[in-house]
Amino acid sequence: MLQKTITELEFTRHDLGGPWECWRSAKYTNHFNLPWTRVVLPHCWNASDAVDPDLPYYEGAGWYRTQLEIDSPYDDGRVCLHFEGTGQRAQVYIHTSEVGSHSGGYDEWTLDITEACAAYHAQYGEGPVPLAIRCDNARDLETIPSDVSDFNLYGGIYRAMHLVYRPAIDWGDVRLEPRLQNASAELSIHAELSSYVADAEVELKLQLLNAQGEEVAQSELSLPCWQGERSLLTWQIDAPEQWHPAHPALYEVHLQLSTAVGQSERRLKTAFRHFEFVPHGPFMLNGERLLLRGTHRHEDHAGVAQAMTEAQIREEFRLMKEMGVNFIRLGHYQQSELVLQLCDELGILVWEEIPWCRGGLGSESYREMCRRMLRNMISQHRNHPSVIIWGLGNENDWPADFEAFDQDAIRDFMRELHELSHHLDPARKTAIRRCAFCADIVDVYSPSIWAGWYRGLYTEYKKAALSAIQEHQHVLHVEWGGDSHAGRHTEDSAQGLEEIQAGQGADEQDGDYFLEGGQARASKDTDWTETYFCDLVDWHLKEQETMPELTGAAQWPFKDFSTPVRPENPVPYMNQKGVLERDMTPKEGYYVFQSYWATKPMVHIYGHSWPIRWGRLDERKYIKVYSNCPEVELFLNGVSQGRRLRDSQNFPAANLRWGVDLPAGRYTLKAIGYAVDGTVEDELTQSYQIESWGAPASIRIDQVNAEDGLSTVHCQLVDAQGIPCLDAKDFYRFSLAGGGRLIDNQGTARASRRVGACNGRAQITVDLNQQQNVLGILVEGLEPCFVNLSVCSQKNNTLR
Repeated sequence: MLQKTITELEFTRHDLGGPWECWRSAKYTNHFNLPWTRVVLPHCWNASDAVDPDLPYYEGAGWYRTQLEIDSPYDDGRVCLHFEGTGQRAQVYIHTSEVGSHSGGYDEWTLDITEACAAYHAQYGEGPVPLAIRCDNARDLETIPSDVSDFNLYGGIYRAMHLVYRPAIDWGDVRLEPRLQNASAELSIHAELSSYVADAEVELKLQLLNAQGEEVAQSELSLPCWQGERSLLTWQIDAPEQWHPAHPALYEVHLQLSTAVGQSERRLKTAFRHFEFVPHGPFMLNGERLLLRGTHRHEDHAGVAQAMTEAQIREEFRLMKEMGVNFIRLGHYQQSELVLQLCDELGILVWEEIPWCRGGLGSESYREMCRRMLRNMISQHRNHPSVIIWGLGNENDWPADFEAFDQDAIRDFMRELHELSHHLDPARKTAIRRCAFCADIVDVYSPSIWAGWYRGLYTEYKKAALSAIQEHQHVLHVEWGGDSHAGRHTEDSAQGLEEIQAGQGADEQDGDYFLEGGQARASKDTDWTETYFCDLVDWHLKEQETMPELTGAAQWPFKDFSTPVRPENPVPYMNQKGVLERDMTPKEGYYVFQSYWATKPMVHIYGHSWPIRWGRLDERKYIKVYSNCPEVELFLNGVSQGRRLRDSQNFPAANLRWGVDLPAGRYTLKAIGYAVDGTVEDELTQSYQIESWGAPASIRIDQVNAEDGLSTVHCQLVDAQGIPCLDAKDFYRFSLAGGGRLIDNQGTARASRRVGACNGRAQITVDLNQQQNVLGILVEGLEPCFVNLSVCSQKNNTLR
């Protein structure tokens, strides 16, 4: 098999009357004003508008076109298109003839275009073959996921696309079955053939290499061509290396196939490990307890939405591993092959699920889509040793899409999916999150526990978790945490919690994500500061160390992501619960997790995105340091404030906090962490404001940074005396007149044209395009401010 990745296509974000409109005379296309632009794959047409504060994101059809150069090396071979992901539905045409379609935005699919290409050549002669693809993410209640899900249903060819040449006899699905048995292991190989030749002989050479690339098993077989799945062999392996997050030892299986019509090769990774969920107890891996330290991932990124590049995905997982993650739930859909490969290689255990998310239960076609996506997810990813759980649904107790909401029907269908999953893969567990009336059906259940955010106080977390462990046989708590607006901080993290009563439960209830109404809760009544988020995370992590029966927990999510149901958030249309911003900039909470989970020595002073603190001159302030070092020393303006020993149960910051008298104006903090084999350091400079302030009266431009044709404007709300309003969270709105463009719609606090203030601050960057530009800045109730950017020099300018 040979594969060529298709990297460029032409695209128009319009629906057409049919595929002929892709190819007919340009004068007609121009008449109907349909622009075609060249795009690079992967491509998502909602890269910008998913977080546009003023318009709903586009849900409809778009078309791609290209000319395929067909050059197969195989006589009588097959020509296929392989899609790693298309959103949300796709139809494929060779010239004007439809050759196939797919419904489902997240599973891989392959389309054989051999006959269609031959028919085109027979009619029009040799030469490039015109290919057109219509994708569609229009709303459809009879498909999954539901449009009321807390994430965008993106459109486009947002994963890789390949032109594949296959010999007439080729490998089909290959299933590896590794089993760890005390000090030994065995590996069974089962395979299907993709065959268009009858009565052929197949020569097979199978080889197993260990993590060091050494051969540990090898077999050669001569077989007649077969139909369906066939068991090829079972190898016995003595003293295998065991896969573990600390040392993810991977074996490689080489599969070589030779016939009279060609050769084909497959390379697959596998591993040997054994896991167990102890009833009402912990998670065991290879016979030892492993606390699952988890997070979540949505396939979403600033500027590209779902069309993340390989480099971006690899960087995201590097940051996860450096945070100390050993478990991930892929929410809420099948993700790319690269993601699973990275989890195998980095030692991250996986819960992967189908996108039956909210909305209820539809017709038979709806149910068949669920079954098909479950079959595809398992068949496409079951060879990955990192996978331990197949997720069957998420928040299926959330009605919306259908007039009738039948719990019994949902239970029956959930049971059907559970049985199908075990039939396809008996070695993995099934799970769901937050659907109490189905909790007894699946192997592992995750109740909704959002202590300190959607319900109650974070100090109630342990009680809620232990109660769930006692109630359900196997519990893995996924989704916890809270929103934080990057760059927003407070001197009092308890502000807004005064009316929240303990004992009201810790579960999320429908409507709790709204920013108004209902009982008091942190999600509605606090200011979404990084300060509060760090304390909430700190408390959860210290408590998790004291529960030997805990399997683990997964914070939601690793990175901020876009969502159509949160337009009023400080960054509109963003779920801001990540420990990274949407562009992968770490928030302060990232380092709290590192201080508990990471093994590499680290130290981090809280407040790198907090330029100005405030208070009285004689008011003692606390400096928090997050570190995994046993001892840390703090310096203020070069003067030691003493050493403190880390104690994870001494909240907050594991005893690494110092009460200091901050001087007015600028000062420098430095922390030194003393590890077993050396030291690590962190340093930051802040200012301390002792002047009190009144209501915001005007917008002050503090600085304009100009570099490489970009200008970044920094704003601050001040009162009538010009004193910065350090608790202001009013919304800024930016606009531009001139030949440049705002760098906005990125879904971050620094690149949104409508954004909530961070302690009165906001910023925006403009691509000047070598032209005159005027930036408009508006805060409701204040006089607008205008900045002429054409006169800015290529250095930092402080303006007053």
